[in-house]
Amino acid sequence: MAGALSMAAGEYVSVSSQSDTEKADIEREKKELYEEPEHELQELTGIYIKRGLQPDLAKQVAIQLTKHDALDTHIRDELGILEVHKANPLTASFASALTFAIGALLPVLVVYFSPLSKLIFLESLFTLIFLFVMGGVAAKSGGAPFIRGALRVVFWGAIAMGFTSLVGKLFNVTV
Repeated sequence: MAGALSMAAGEYVSVSSQSDTEKADIEREKKELYEEPEHELQELTGIYIKRGLQPDLAKQVAIQLTKHDALDTHIRDELGILEVHKANPLTASFASALTFAIGALLPVLVVYFSPLSKLIFLESLFTLIFLFVMGGVAAKSGGAPFIRGALRVVFWGAIAMGFTSLVGKLFNVTV
């Protein structure tokens, strides 16, 4: 429970900071559009030229999109903020807490069902197996290769487990 709440709090703070940054960028863009509309039009034209449009066409596109909705155009094309990707701290914190709780439950079940004499070995083994599966599923659901995501999560999970064990030995708190 403590881990899930800690993850939720950390995610909330992180995503809130991201959201605050996005809001500040949008406010700055509003001010720039009001105070320097010609400069903002040139900036937008330059973005479209870098994306491959000929200068004349880039300027026409910039003018037309600015007339349609200047702020939305600059938020999307200059700042790279899309409505569907805007940060939502509550959703992110809930998802983080839930996934942490589910992920933490699996090793707890291993502890419950393992004989004490083999606990450390079985806990380590099954935790790496769980990390492999969860990393692969997460990668696949995001459109990346299963194996690459699985191995990345197992690698970093093993590093974290090793350091945790080392710290336990340094403070003489190993079981």
